[in-house]
Amino acid sequence: MAAKTPFDQAKELSNQLIRILSQLDVDVLPRDEQRLVATIKRQLEDVRLDARDYDFAETRAEQQRNASVAKESLEKLRANILKASEFNLFGAVDVAMASAHIEQLISNLE
Repeated sequence: MAAKTPFDQAKELSNQLIRILSQLDVDVLPRDEQRLVATIKRQLEDVRLDARDYDFAETRAEQQRNASVAKESLEKLRANILKASEFNLFGAVDVAMASAHIEQLISNLE
């Protein structure tokens, strides 16, 4: 079986976190938490698109630029996941899973 591409990994991460977030009733959350959920959803899409750009880069230089952008997006996402866990939007297991997935994705963007 072939190894998963960064794009496949980003899609998997996105699907897992969206599944968790979809269980929340966002409308009853305080405004700050609603904004955080919306930000995380946008960041998941950004990470997915950044990983796609990395996979489809035509030159090594382009791939390196895309990897840098993707890594930055992943770090911002990780920070917001940790912030969301402070509001109990993600449990400890969810945070650990997401962090491990993000680390693996970052290492595959080398």
